[in-house]
Amino acid sequence: MEIVNQRIADPKLYADNEAYHALFARIRREEPVLWAQPEGYVPFWIVSKHADIMEIERQAAIFINRPRGMLQSIADTDRIKEQQGGSRLMVDTIVSMDGEDHKQYRGLTRDWFLPKNVGKLEEGIRDIARDYIDKMIARGNSCDFVKDVAKWFPLRVITKILGVPAADEPQILQMAMESFGFADPDIAKDTAMATRFRAMREFFAYFTTVLEDRRASTKDDLASVIANGTIGGQQIGRFEALSYYVIVASAGHDTTSSSISGGLLALIQHPKEMERLRSEPELMKVAVEEIFRWVSPVKHFFRTATRDYELRGRLIKEGDSLMMCYPSANFDEAVFDAPEIFRIDRTPNRHVAFGFGPHQCLGQPLARLEASVFLEELLKRIDNVRLTGAPSWMEASLVSGLKSMPVRYEAALSVKA
Repeated sequence: MEIVNQRIADPKLYADNEAYHALFARIRREEPVLWAQPEGYVPFWIVSKHADIMEIERQAAIFINRPRGMLQSIADTDRIKEQQGGSRLMVDTIVSMDGEDHKQYRGLTRDWFLPKNVGKLEEGIRDIARDYIDKMIARGNSCDFVKDVAKWFPLRVITKILGVPAADEPQILQMAMESFGFADPDIAKDTAMATRFRAMREFFAYFTTVLEDRRASTKDDLASVIANGTIGGQQIGRFEALSYYVIVASAGHDTTSSSISGGLLALIQHPKEMERLRSEPELMKVAVEEIFRWVSPVKHFFRTATRDYELRGRLIKEGDSLMMCYPSANFDEAVFDAPEIFRIDRTPNRHVAFGFGPHQCLGQPLARLEASVFLEELLKRIDNVRLTGAPSWMEASLVSGLKSMPVRYEAALSVKA
């Protein structure tokens, strides 16, 4: 399908949900494992079906992250290699690692994100949620929910976990936005790659201070765990530690922010579902899973075959790259009944918004708790939420979500306990 070659690498596609889902419905129907050759890119396979993504993700020894983790042009890859002394990576994190390296580096922070430990944070997270809803009410009856609330709430949670000052949050937010939204004309201050390089330099400069501080004086925070982590009895390297900070600080809040704002938009657009959730708050955990399926903020990751492999009758050759399209999998008609319908009581809901297999998102228990707590508090205290303008989405092919959503609302006359 030539239209795929024209559109798959265009960041604008990922800012248009209707166009994205229409294109991928056709791909799933006509050629679910599709060879794509967009101009200026090394060709790759598009994997659009839920079952195929799960098949690949569970076989991490056959389908690896390196050397190609994301959709990136040949020219941009060459620029990175030139800047990084031959490396294709700006950062080296658990997202890009394979095998034993991935297992050991993931293990450094695994305990912090176990459900039993994340659960201990609920009271503090609820206090933060209430604080931001207080701010909504103090604004009167309108705000840009993305810019004024959704971007900040999960950022405050992650800065508290890391142990960095709340006063630094505007700087961290700007760096994170430029890390993921470097192709968006409203975010980029220069060319896309110049914006991305600058964001990484600023991230590394900021976290160098954090790293040095925690190595000099350990504290009870995640920044200290990363700074003083050891692999094979050796303290992790500076580049690896700084990369770890970057992924926690950026992905640790951006995907949750996108899910909360996208979830509220879905509830606004489906008022019966919002009223049902308000009257049946016991559905919140199930509703949040539907929100993650519906929003799917991580649009793709790449895997590379280490040997020949047949997938849905297509020969994937050793060295071929595969683009795992998670939103497409989450709208797969073979798995989800009427996937185009937003339904807060959808069960079962085997979405892959957090990935699948060994690389499944480490922070998913925290993301689930944040989304549940925030929406619980919002629905208790805010009534009659409606749009006052057209929402807009970030133009980004890797991780993206709403970048603006103007709303009006009223403070609830009575607050449910």
